[in-house]
Amino acid sequence: MKFGVVVFPGSNCDDDTVYALQHNLGQQVVKLWHKDHDLQGCDFIILPGGFSYGDYLRSGAIARFSPLMNEVIAHANRGGYVMGICNGFQVLCEAQLVPGVLLPNINQKFICKNVHLKAATTNSLLTSGLDKARAYKIPVAHADGRYFAETSILQEIKDNDQILFQYCDAQGQITPDANINGSLENIAGVCNKNRNVFGMMPHPERAADEALGNTDGKIILEQVLSVMVS
Repeated sequence: MKFGVVVFPGSNCDDDTVYALQHNLGQQVVKLWHKDHDLQGCDFIILPGGFSYGDYLRSGAIARFSPLMNEVIAHANRGGYVMGICNGFQVLCEAQLVPGVLLPNINQKFICKNVHLKAATTNSLLTSGLDKARAYKIPVAHADGRYFAETSILQEIKDNDQILFQYCDAQGQITPDANINGSLENIAGVCNKNRNVFGMMPHPERAADEALGNTDGKIILEQVLSVMVS
């Protein structure tokens, strides 16, 4: 499998993502500049974290119109895999590749710390091999991470089993106190109806190396490799 990591002006987790995929998972990875029009034959596209275009106007709103996003959207519509992490999740929402929006955190502050999340489903490539009873420790770093969707859309997401991750405590309990940003239903990640586009706010690439003292993120990223043997 060949991975492509899209780089926008203001991306700051592109190198982290490339390192995790290339060095920790042993995969072929290329960077894709946002002004290009060629996905270079990549099978799996990742929109990394950061502050695309300085988060001016609205997080992800400008990046959604970068030239390469036309190719990313077409790739997703053909059934190709796309994943957005943090700011990348925001871009996916702005491009309507996944449902919902990411609003400012309920405390109106930037949150940067380790949190816990658990898989809400195993019915997706990204979560297929995860233990639903386990709390995974993954870093977050965002100011606009509060997941929101209108009541009818939220119900549709739940009915279609599109919730990928929910914030929980260290014991795996989904509680109001564990909801770091005020997201509806403690939602930390969702997928599209076709289950080939994934968005999540926490940063698995920042917890994918033993030198960091945490490899829970590597476990999550490893799930996407199952397509290679499917």
